Amino acid sequence: MALHYKKQNILKGALIYSAGDTIAVLLLDEFSLTRLLGMMLVGATFYAFEIPNYFDWIVKKTQFLNGIKATLVKTGLAIAYFNPLWIARHLLFIKLFSGQFEAIGWNLLEIAFWSFLANILISFIANYIIQNRFKLKWRFLGSAIFSALMAIYYALSETLFS
Repeated sequence: MALHYKKQNILKGALIYSAGDTIAVLLLDEFSLTRLLGMMLVGATFYAFEIPNYFDWIVKKTQFLNGIKATLVKTGLAIAYFNPLWIARHLLFIKLFSGQFEAIGWNLLEIAFWSFLANILISFIANYIIQNRFKLKWRFLGSAIFSALMAIYYALSETLFS
């Protein structure tokens, strides 16, 4: 399996993930240049590398499935990737880049768990559309846009679920 890390995904990841987070920080009145640059870095590295490769793996893993089984497995595998640990890691990045080192703790896992549960239906619908209606080459962009919207939710989830 060839790994993908393309310039276009790097740019999309940097811009889209940081845009969603910027909206969140503006809503919370917590704007920070280091957080903006940090989220751009995360979007351009971790997310731009991991997500397209994971989506490619989903295609290979489900290539011999058909019908409703293929649809549900693709959607389930996408949701499995964006699990509470992924959310907690995202919250960790937020804390690191915001300089809130004292706020880093096990509580991020609890916030991530409740955040995941609260949005599971929305996540299911979005991931169903991304995995089953978008061509593979557009899935990272679709996922990045959805994740940018969710980044707003994740940033607010600390307020909601703490």
